Amino acid sequence: MSLSFDQKLQNYAELVVKAGLNLQPGQRLIIRAGVESALLVRRVAESAYRAGSRLVDVMWNDDAVTLARFKYAPRDSFEEFPTWQAQGLQEAVERGDALLSIYATDPDLLKGQDPELIALTERTRQTHLRPFYKRIMNDEINWCVIAFSLPAWAARVFPQDAPAGQVDKLWEAIFAACRADRPDPVATWQEQTRQLAARRDYLNAKQYVALRYSAPGTDFSVGLPENHQWEAGQKETLSGIPFIPNIPTEEIFTMPHKDRAEGVLSSSKPLSYGGVLIEKFSLTFVDGRVVKVTAEKGEDILQRLIDTDEGSARLGEVALVPQSSPIARSGLLFYNTLFDENASNHVALGRAYRFCLKNGAEMSDQEFAAAGGNDSLVHVDFMIGSDQMDVDGITSSGATEPVMRAGEWAL
Repeated sequence: MSLSFDQKLQNYAELVVKAGLNLQPGQRLIIRAGVESALLVRRVAESAYRAGSRLVDVMWNDDAVTLARFKYAPRDSFEEFPTWQAQGLQEAVERGDALLSIYATDPDLLKGQDPELIALTERTRQTHLRPFYKRIMNDEINWCVIAFSLPAWAARVFPQDAPAGQVDKLWEAIFAACRADRPDPVATWQEQTRQLAARRDYLNAKQYVALRYSAPGTDFSVGLPENHQWEAGQKETLSGIPFIPNIPTEEIFTMPHKDRAEGVLSSSKPLSYGGVLIEKFSLTFVDGRVVKVTAEKGEDILQRLIDTDEGSARLGEVALVPQSSPIARSGLLFYNTLFDENASNHVALGRAYRFCLKNGAEMSDQEFAAAGGNDSLVHVDFMIGSDQMDVDGITSSGATEPVMRAGEWAL
């Protein structure tokens, strides 16, 4: 029997609270969300209070307000930032609160706006939030990122459909990708994390020294540091709370060596960054650093992203996702990294996750860099995988072993 929309939305909220966040009795919850997602925020808040939360608070944002700033604010005001947000988030970590981010925005929100101001705004935001993001990446608290269907995004995903049905259709796609359309999505996610963990453990045992990627437009190799650790699905806070950072998730990921990337990577899906779409782009790496950028659309934004700081021109993540993942099988382009990265192999420019290196969280910045870890204000994923991509693992003896063939696991 198919579930009603209301049942699926309730499943989604319960899944987020019980499996994504694994909210603990007595724990506070901070939600970062757009005003259009109030329907879901209310459901999550109800579920959180039923789970024993002491307080649920919301930090709202609004695409319309963001666009108004780019249209009308003084051109010399884009280094302004609401510092209370950074302070509040730091205090939330200090208290041990849980954090939920509802990621939903118009992929073309800032189309036609000044790319220099877009880059400056992103750099300012990342600078103020850097201490907070560092603690998040060290898993000091349980956190989760999910999505919400809204008209501008739905219109991008389903442009051929009548406007009245686009939002509903996107909701169905979200529910399916997140398995919220199942009778017991929490149990379903427990099995999903088990399967991801099995592949993670296999790759950790292998300890490949490098990966080699081959596909149309891509001829690329990347080194992996000694004692790198693959991660997948479920994680655990420093205090021992299991949680799932992203719903949905189909990836197995680790950190590359920041100085050992060589060759050309071509995108297989557009990248939505800073309210602008970057399409059909390629990056050329030498000695770990991007030395050439091309893009059919958004090249100036991509170049500014890479020029953010020293680390933004290097990689901080490599992730493997089979083409048989539910999101890939849907055939949809979501224009939203949370979903598109789970349909395709991908990499990330910028900051590396310290937990992807043994004892990385305890290392000084200098020790982490010496081990191959990258640091940056940014961490931006982009998709490179397809059903024509092969990935090989290189062993310490120099032998080559198949990891993926034609976009599928060959383990």
